[in-house]
Amino acid sequence: MMKEGLLDSVPELTRFSLKGQMVVPSEIRKELHLEEGDIFANALTKDIVLLKRIRNPILQEDLTIIKEAEAAWKEVEEGKLRTMEAKDFLKEIKEW
Repeated sequence: MMKEGLLDSVPELTRFSLKGQMVVPSEIRKELHLEEGDIFANALTKDIVLLKRIRNPILQEDLTIIKEAEAAWKEVEEGKLRTMEAKDFLKEIKEW
């Protein structure tokens, strides 16, 4: 579970290497217990990349979450937004 306030902080910046690799900040790796060899599903919409760690084998829940995120970003791109306070957004993300 994410620590209270972790998403409230200014996000760390990262860069791609010449080989297209990206560093996930150590605080996030520790919080999610990420290890070498972990597998992620990727979803893309315009300039947003969503990474979802998947278990082996891929669970239907993992695929559903990716599809829901892609659909949500499509709605954002189409201007079908709904506004909410930052604290409510963070609460919804944690529940998700």
